[in-house]
Amino acid sequence: MAADSWPVPLPLLPPGTALVGGAVRDGLIGRLGERPDLDFVVPGDGLALARQLARRLGGTAVELDQERGIGRLVLEGWTIDLARQVGDTLSADLHRRDYTVNAMALRLPLGDEALALVDPLGGLADLESGQLRAIAEANLLEDPLRLLRGVRLAAEMGFTITEPTWAWIGRHRARLSSVAGERVLAELLRLVGCANGAWGVELLTRCHLLDAWSTKPAEAPRPGTAHLTPEQARLRGLTEEEWSEALPIARLAALLDEGALEALRASQRLRRRCRHLRRWRQRLAAADRLEGGGFEALPEAERLELHRQLDGDLPALLLELPPPVANAALRRWRDPDDPLFHPRAPLDGGELQRRLGLFPGRQLGLLLEHLTAERAFGRIPRDDASHEQSLKAARHWLDSTGVPRHD
Repeated sequence: MAADSWPVPLPLLPPGTALVGGAVRDGLIGRLGERPDLDFVVPGDGLALARQLARRLGGTAVELDQERGIGRLVLEGWTIDLARQVGDTLSADLHRRDYTVNAMALRLPLGDEALALVDPLGGLADLESGQLRAIAEANLLEDPLRLLRGVRLAAEMGFTITEPTWAWIGRHRARLSSVAGERVLAELLRLVGCANGAWGVELLTRCHLLDAWSTKPAEAPRPGTAHLTPEQARLRGLTEEEWSEALPIARLAALLDEGALEALRASQRLRRRCRHLRRWRQRLAAADRLEGGGFEALPEAERLELHRQLDGDLPALLLELPPPVANAALRRWRDPDDPLFHPRAPLDGGELQRRLGLFPGRQLGLLLEHLTAERAFGRIPRDDASHEQSLKAARHWLDSTGVPRHD
């Protein structure tokens, strides 16, 4: 781990400082990003140190926990957490953590010394064997979010959860309800966003870890997500960039209903995206059963509404469809000018008022809807550059509905 790339020069950190947690773990297995979050244990007040470093280096200090002396330094795009050491020794501090792979530290050097690994609980051996092992049952209960974090870490790293740890997670799953919804949601978003998130979701449902957050009856089946994998996305023609955006929302919508997302204090936008995705999954499944046609089985008005509501999230819906259907739809979705997959009226309201003598109001809105549909389904040419066909279609609709116009 190249300490010389850190934004805080080592001499500014007090003797006895150690790097702990995820950066140590990820560095040992080659998963360290370009700008990893750095967590330091310091012998004094971490919050006071964060403020001191912010003044000296020009960063921003954030108070995380005044009572426990935990502060955050945001500097040059880096996030650096500084926490007061708990216990008389670094080893005692590490014994209070959640999982052995998170209970390793790199003691910062003095003078010409090298970084020294401190591993009192066998975290390195667990990393090498690919297993996630909780340090103690009591440690998990100290912060019940650690129950969910264990599943997330196992999914991210592809590790096996040891039997005692799995038993503790299942036994205390109800304790997760005592954790603030925002914290739970943040862990879930990391879980569904990793490549192996489908397996993580399966673990969650197997141990009923989210039952306290769901408004569904306990016996109600939940949608399976085993098929929501990068490989399945590639079969449907999605690029890596597309599936990295589509898979998380698809998994989340399959995992949690509206009530659960509200209880977790998800944003209105996130809840709306999941709601729309669930709605059209169910509608297409019903259309396929009854009429055997997927998109084509839907009435025009529904197809138009689908593409409006899922404009940015259509790839997440395509994960549910047969590869040939998904590939064909994806090609059209990638065309920003496709009149159905990105619907819009060929004329705006102002031009319609000027050219046709219309009053603003509800009827003008209905006309715009009509023209949008006519263009979407090819009854107005896509390349109607002069708008003549659009104006002709508008006049025909106005004549048929008797909408009043001014001279």
